[in-house]
Amino acid sequence: MIRANGLTKKYGDKPGKYAVDDLSFEVHPGTVTGFLGPNGAGKSTTMRMLLGLDAPTRGGATIGGRAYSTHPAPLTEVGALLEARSVHPGRSARNHLLSLALTHGIPSSRVDHVLDLAGITEVARKRVKGFSLGMGQRLGIAAALLGDPATVILDEPVNGLDPEGVLWIRNLLKSLAAEGRTVLVSSHLMSEMALTADHLVIIGRGKLLADTTVDAFVREAGAGAVMVVTPSAAELAALLSAPEVTVTTDSPGTLMVRGADAEHIARTAAAHALPVFELTPQAASLEQAFMDLTRDSVEYSASVASAASVKGSAA
Repeated sequence: MIRANGLTKKYGDKPGKYAVDDLSFEVHPGTVTGFLGPNGAGKSTTMRMLLGLDAPTRGGATIGGRAYSTHPAPLTEVGALLEARSVHPGRSARNHLLSLALTHGIPSSRVDHVLDLAGITEVARKRVKGFSLGMGQRLGIAAALLGDPATVILDEPVNGLDPEGVLWIRNLLKSLAAEGRTVLVSSHLMSEMALTADHLVIIGRGKLLADTTVDAFVREAGAGAVMVVTPSAAELAALLSAPEVTVTTDSPGTLMVRGADAEHIARTAAAHALPVFELTPQAASLEQAFMDLTRDSVEYSASVASAASVKGSAA
């Protein structure tokens, strides 16, 4: 288990400016936990503190019940990828992994195994400086898995991967969790997290915003919304009118009803002989739910520009 307890990190002397602010959460074995937040939310700083690379101003973190720095053979306990390019460019992929293996007495056969697992056996003897971003990510993941660790921490592992690589990562993370390992992964790709993660830890401006399952987070974000398609939209909207009910429309014949469930809407329409062609409870996407939750935590927000305004600004 990964446990963060009141993790706090302050840079500089500016009052009230924290990269991470009293952050507490747990990551349990057997699940893929998505670690999400806007740019500048403190995700990378938190991961660095989990791994002892940054010292917290206050609070602490343990992995497997102890601080990462106290593990006698950390590669066999925790596999991590924070920066895929942290490799000597003149070394081959295999020699890079061999140098790591030698620090822990890991046999060369394990090096060959993770090279094959990451799909880079054919380039194992090539120098890393010639690797693409995606190949570098695969090498970083191979390094994280080198010690067959019980805990895996990956920061943006799909960055630079092609569709086949993204599918590979998705299946790999799920299989690691299925084996009972603890998996913490950060990503900006909400669509991928929706397919991969079981649990979510979401932060904004260094503070915890949500610690919940993916299903519960999405369900709560879309709770109470029902799409109704009817040629009697105006009549039905009037009948549903109540202080706790909100009815909006984006197109003729379509209503979006919040505050009334599908059964109530159907009974109301039937009681007044109003035809209904579609009655669909709505679930928000993970992306929309995430955007709604973190809207006030975004540090760098760009305006939506039209093609004409972009052209004008460049002229």
